[in-house]
Amino acid sequence: MQKLSILFLWLALISCTANKKPNDVLSQAQLSALLVDVYVSEARVDVIPGLKDSTIRYFLPREQKLLKEKGISDSVLRKTYAYYLEHPKELEQVYDAVIDTLTVHEQRAMKINAPKPVK
Repeated sequence: MQKLSILFLWLALISCTANKKPNDVLSQAQLSALLVDVYVSEARVDVIPGLKDSTIRYFLPREQKLLKEKGISDSVLRKTYAYYLEHPKELEQVYDAVIDTLTVHEQRAMKINAPKPVK
């Protein structure tokens, strides 16, 4: 019986440490903020006339600049993506936050660009 309780204690400790997020992985808030900025930058490049075939060529430098401004290295970004791909429930929470934020951005943009009523 004592061996069984030690086994359960050991398994509990392993499961607690296995779920801990590594230090070099972005938090959910950091990742969602980064993704919002990436999607907004993508949208800005996408609306430039005549760039449909070469959008990626113009977007990649913007993405690199964004990562540099936020102090995020390629290795941290890769580890972050790997972590969240292994933890889909957390990734879903990140994308829920991204969608909510982009929806608010869209609503503000539509309100600003809405035609003014004529008096």
